[in-house]
Order: sequence, then structure tokens, then C-alpha cells
Amino acid sequence: MQLHIRHETRYRYERPVKYSVQSLHLTPRRDPSQRALNWSISAPGRRLEQVDAYGNISHLLTIEEPHREISIVVHGVVETADTEGRQDDGPLSPLAYLAPTKLTTPNDELRVFAQHAMERTSDPRARVQALAEAVFDAVRYKSGTSDVQDSAAVAFKSGEGVCQDHAHVYIASARSAGIPSRYVSGYLFTGDSSDAASHAWVDVWLGAEIGWQSIDVTHKRPAVRTYCRLAVGRDYLDAAPVRGVRQGGGGEKMEANVLVAESAQQQQQ
Repeated sequence: MQLHIRHETRYRYERPVKYSVQSLHLTPRRDPSQRALNWSISAPGRRLEQVDAYGNISHLLTIEEPHREISIVVHGVVETADTEGRQDDGPLSPLAYLAPTKLTTPNDELRVFAQHAMERTSDPRARVQALAEAVFDAVRYKSGTSDVQDSAAVAFKSGEGVCQDHAHVYIASARSAGIPSRYVSGYLFTGDSSDAASHAWVDVWLGAEIGWQSIDVTHKRPAVRTYCRLAVGRDYLDAAPVRGVRQGGGGEKMEANVLVAESAQQQQQ
């Protein structure tokens, strides 16, 4: 399947920003399940490309001149393949994805929740699917109810959140049960232009024979074919598409517009 993707992120500031540095994870990963047929990034300033510790293609964007606006546009075509859900192992041992982070540290409630969600079966695939369904039921999808800094424990307690919260609650729960899990950021083709195309889901490690498997907790299904993977990490902070710091500027307004289509003609409609 070919996904035609265009993603624009625009920042506007109340006052001139003297200096800003942005970390970009806006280039599709080189995974067996996908390949970029063409891809480009348009942004002001200087960009330094590198592959980070998680195997993601990242860019360090530096703007040293005063500015009141930043526009970052990426677009291209990504071809996805059917790999039976298996994803790239990456450069790190699965054990690296057992360590808790600030956003994924499980509390006692999450530990009990994970145990109850997976206790009815010993089959690895069935267990992680049961956990996805339990997280979906426990954290109702509702946009605008959470912040990017909210932890899994906060989202679980509130009972509401977005795909990022679903991923964090799932990761915290799975790790508490000894299942390595990693956060995935990317794009989703839904067939409906009104749906959010920027998305987050999880990879879970099911042993050497099965490997890393992708699960979209928000939709309770494997994340294959219609998904484009940008970055993986221990949590959102490792895999955020755009994240940075600045000096000056006062208040900030951010707008993002993502279009994912099956053809260039669909994308232009």
C-alpha cells in the first residue's frame, strides 16, 4: 500500500524568538514494514541529520536569527508491506524497554490492572490483545482532555485521554508485567479526511520467535499496512515528531495539519 503524506507544523510567537532548537522525528523509519519512495523536509535554519539511539532518523533544527514564526513541512510517499505485524528489532535490547520513565512509571493500580487484564490466558498474542482492550475500556478517548506531560498514572486515574495516553497506559501496564514495550509515533490512513492522521501506538516484544508486534490501542487492533512509522522510544519524549527549546518569544501558538491519502489526487481534494 502506498501512503501519500503531507504534514505541516507551524509555530507563531507573541514576540521575536532570539534562538530556537528543534528535534525533529519527521522522517519514516527504515523498517522492514515500510520504505519511503520519496520524502522531503522544508524548514528554516540549519538541519543536522543523524540516527539516534533507538534507530530513528532525526534532525536537529537550529534557527539563530530572530523569528516570530516557524513552518516545518514534510511530504512524500511511503510504501508499506505485510510483515505479519513483525517490526524491526532496532539497535537496543528489548530489556531497554522495561525500564520505567517519568511518563510510564506504573503505580500499584496499574500493576493490579495489568494482572487482571491478562490473567485469563497464557498465549502471548492473546495476552497483549486483552491488555489493549482493557486499556481502551479504562481510558475513554476524548480529545483535549490531556497534556503531553501527563503520565500514564494520571491518564489512568482520569479515565480519559487521547492516543498518546492510551500508549503510555499500555506501556506502563505491560512493563509492570515484564513485557518490553515501546512508544511509536507516526501517521495513520483512516480513509476519512476528518479523522486525525497523526497517531501514536505501541510495539510489544513477544520473544525471539515472534519479535516486536505493533498494536494500536486506540483502535484495539494490529498497527499494520495503513500505518507509517516515524519514531520509537521509551515514551512520547523519545519519539515526539517535533520537540524543542527557544529563547524569548513570549506566548506560543502551534498548529498542525496532516493529510494521509492513497493517492496524490486524493490528497489534493
